[in-house]
Formats: sequence, structure tokens, C-alpha cells
Amino acid sequence: MLAEEFVVVDGASPLWATARPLLDAALLLEQQDDSHVWHGWTKRQIVAFLQRLPTHCSLLVGVWQEEGQAQSETVKLGCVCEVKDGEVCSLRTFAALDDGTLPPVEQLEPGYQHALDIMRVVRRQAAPVAWALFTDKRTWDEWLFAEGADGHAIDKGELLAELAHQGRCVLMGSQTAKHPHHHA
Repeated sequence: MLAEEFVVVDGASPLWATARPLLDAALLLEQQDDSHVWHGWTKRQIVAFLQRLPTHCSLLVGVWQEEGQAQSETVKLGCVCEVKDGEVCSLRTFAALDDGTLPPVEQLEPGYQHALDIMRVVRRQAAPVAWALFTDKRTWDEWLFAEGADGHAIDKGELLAELAHQGRCVLMGSQTAKHPHHHA
């Protein structure tokens, strides 16, 4: 799953606090055998998904949460995984995408225009985006932590497709047209 020479691009970013537990979970899964399940995820599922991706690509996640009286939405998780030959070789947060054309992370909005802008910058700084997921915190947690009966694995791709069909998240990227019902 993770490349031998894995790089964290901006480990000092405030967004790193929400990305770090995901990396820890990936490391845990990688060290376990195929029978180990983490909140419905297995190493085998993730490896199979990564190996179906283009040779060099990026995976992108943007999660927003409403906060305060003004109900403004702020980025809670914004990260990019660069994938080469079926292995994740780097992880960066949206803070590392500072190229002068994107607004600061605090001003990113969960709209279509900022999503396209983020994907454009990721393409230039890392690799073309195979899959991008944009959603709210509640939907993200529901998808990330969903598991089958008695803690068994579930088809996370099918669940994500269902959430997208319900309008609870947006999936974008170069792989969505090729595999609209791609299962992770």
C-alpha cells in the first residue's frame, strides 16, 4: 500500500492533525494479515483499488464542516495521496498546494469552482487526479467508519457510490467516467 520511500510533504500543516490518523490506520492495515479489518476496510481491498489506478495519479479528499453561528464551512480534512505503480508514495495536505492561484485553506469553499482549482493545482504539483471526493464531515465519517455485521469488511466503493447518488458527496476525477461504479 505505502511505498518504501513514502514522503509527507507538509507535516507541520494544521490539516496534518486530521490526516495523520488516516496514515496511522494505513500503516496498521499494512502490517496486518489480510484477515484484519479496520472499520470495514481490509488491506486486500485497498491494494486491489490502488493497483487498478493509472500508473501515476493522485487521490484527493476534501471534507468540510459547518462551524459557528454564521454556519461557515471550513476544511476539516484536505489531503492528496500521490500514487505510483499501485503504491502511495506521498501525502500532502491542501496547505501544501499554495501556488498563488488558490485561496488560503481557510477560504476554500466546498463548491465546484474551488474543487476544480484544487484538482488543477494537484495535477501540476503531484499527478493527475484519478479520484477526488468532496463531502461534509458527517458523510465522511459515515463512509470511513462503516463496517459490516460483527466488524466485518464491506464494499466501501458501493457505499460511496450510494452516498454520491444520494447527493451527499461529489466524486470527480479522470476515473469517474471510465468506472462510474468502481468499487474500492
